Amino acid sequence: MTKKILVVAACLLIAVGAFAQNVPETNDHTHHFPVQGWARPGGGGSQNLSYHGGPVLHNARVVMIFWGTFPSGYTTSMQNFRNQFGTTPEFNVITQYSDGGGSINLTNLASGTPDYFDTSTPPTNVTDSAVQGEVLKYLSTYTFDSSTIYEVFIPSSSYSSDGTSTSCGGPSLSYCAYHGHFSNGGRDIKYSIQPWAGCSGCQSFGNTTLDQEHFVCHETREAVTDEDLNAWYDRRGNEADDKCAWSPTPFIGTNGYAYQYEWSNGSSGCVKTR
Repeated sequence: MTKKILVVAACLLIAVGAFAQNVPETNDHTHHFPVQGWARPGGGGSQNLSYHGGPVLHNARVVMIFWGTFPSGYTTSMQNFRNQFGTTPEFNVITQYSDGGGSINLTNLASGTPDYFDTSTPPTNVTDSAVQGEVLKYLSTYTFDSSTIYEVFIPSSSYSSDGTSTSCGGPSLSYCAYHGHFSNGGRDIKYSIQPWAGCSGCQSFGNTTLDQEHFVCHETREAVTDEDLNAWYDRRGNEADDKCAWSPTPFIGTNGYAYQYEWSNGSSGCVKTR
């Protein structure tokens, strides 16, 4: 009997370990976009997202913080994508998710404070605390807005790290980007890190600009629907974009930009638009 119990316990541990490899890593204040092969297609089958009581961003804005030196045209492409994204059918999918204060609205994501071009050289290893520090550097000049997501972009000469996990270019690749929030001076600051999409585990189009648009699509929608990591996700912890990450294959959509499928509770599946 004891041997049988040990065998069963070992099987359970193996199963849990296999399952954990497919769950997007989540710290207490960040949520990671997994690399290809780590995402669980469908993120939990046909099970819809559940509401857990936290806030959503009703009229979101996105400030882009470009830290370092980037190829010609890259920053403009990111801004142009952001400028139109909030009014597209691809963004409209998430307007079905709401909180006690109301629904998510189609909005001009570029209607907030100006973007920021920091030409200083970021460290090779850009830690989470460094990302937060860069956001605070921006906020030392510009007024904080609680509906803004501060998205930090770093060049190919740097990589992101969050604990022992890293993005493309790092020694322990396990995510492509992430979003999160942190408190400072009574402010709940929403942010994301957009590392350079320069490795096969984080590419779908084989084009850095298109793949980065895809990441901005993913992290922006998740930050809107789950800004404090306590609003919309399924029983396995998958947020709306996690459930459709990499499968179905990301696509070229409205205005020729790159998007990924989004989970729709209304359709109980991954959809392009709504």
